[in-house]
Amino acid sequence: MLNKTLVPQSVAREIQAMIQAGQLKAGEKIPSQREFSHKFGVSRASLREALLTLETLGLLKTEAGRGTFVAAASDGALGQAAHMAPWRYSESYSVFDVFQTRILLEGEIARLSAGRLSQVQLEKMEKATKTMEDCWASQDLLANVDADLDFHGTIVSACSNTMLKALYQTVRDQITETQRQPIPITDPERMRQSIAEHRRIIAALKANDGHLARSEMEAHIRNTARCAGLQP
Repeated sequence: MLNKTLVPQSVAREIQAMIQAGQLKAGEKIPSQREFSHKFGVSRASLREALLTLETLGLLKTEAGRGTFVAAASDGALGQAAHMAPWRYSESYSVFDVFQTRILLEGEIARLSAGRLSQVQLEKMEKATKTMEDCWASQDLLANVDADLDFHGTIVSACSNTMLKALYQTVRDQITETQRQPIPITDPERMRQSIAEHRRIIAALKANDGHLARSEMEAHIRNTARCAGLQP
């Protein structure tokens, strides 16, 4: 039974599992949206959201006039596409603008969260970081990004400024996309660096050092942007 509150994510996981199991093979055209939505018992809107997520992660690729295909394993060192998917929010904000906003917003949120995170929350962030590491090794890209979202979301939840928390929620979809967007061109070394950056952020928060937490968060987001070819 699919989790009805997270239908697109659940469908995306099912399709990722089909790709990993070889039920959908590299270079193969996926079934029509009608067929897939019927198979999973979901709306086409939920299915389209799932397909967009998988395309952003480099597991699928859409070719104009031809359809959507499983990305060929030879496209990248880790079986991922060697390029990033089109930025889906281009009509409202550029990916550069979103990264720039993240630096300002999440940097300040990290500063204000220092000294406010419980031991349970800090342990949750450590677990999320380890999950990121393990899921990257097994190429469970959806779970890797979900753990990344949990990490950042935990910090936001401890922020003392309720307006900043509300602002974060307002742009959360765009922020989430910047966490998925660089995945197809992320090499193992960059993922190791990203995980190390998470651990430095945790250490700063544990030490109740708000200024260091802000600095580490800003550096982390800038490095992620650089992975996407940007210099915000």
